[in-house]
Amino acid sequence: MKRSIVLVGVTAVAVAGCAVPGFRNRSDLVAEPSACTAKRFEVYFADSEARLTEPARQAIGMTAAQLQGCEIRKVQVMGLSDARGGAAANQSLSERRALAVAEALTAAGWPAPVFDVEGAGDTGAEAASGVREPMRRRTEVLIDAVPRN
Repeated sequence: MKRSIVLVGVTAVAVAGCAVPGFRNRSDLVAEPSACTAKRFEVYFADSEARLTEPARQAIGMTAAQLQGCEIRKVQVMGLSDARGGAAANQSLSERRALAVAEALTAAGWPAPVFDVEGAGDTGAEAASGVREPMRRRTEVLIDAVPRN
């Protein structure tokens, strides 16, 4: 069976052997993306723990190193917990998780005044069907970073 492909509204670009006016070499066309952009990462914890694991420390260290030359405008650290245990205990656990991550980022040289540290406890950790979400044993870290002037 023979198939036909019809391209509508597609602009073709010739690249082989063609000179592009205004560009002398490849580096004029390709730029390295800036590391100083908004980033998001997660740090996972063991069940009922607020202590950072070695992989968590590595993730924090790598992110801190990537953003070393950037201006860090804001860091939001949201601690979460699963639905096991009571609401008050889960709130406390999520706050301790967020604080552990914020302290590790501060120790890595990030400016403490830009931190917004919160704990959400177990809010949203259980689906309407009653299924518990174990992946909630984490913190979510949102970073607003820009190049330094």
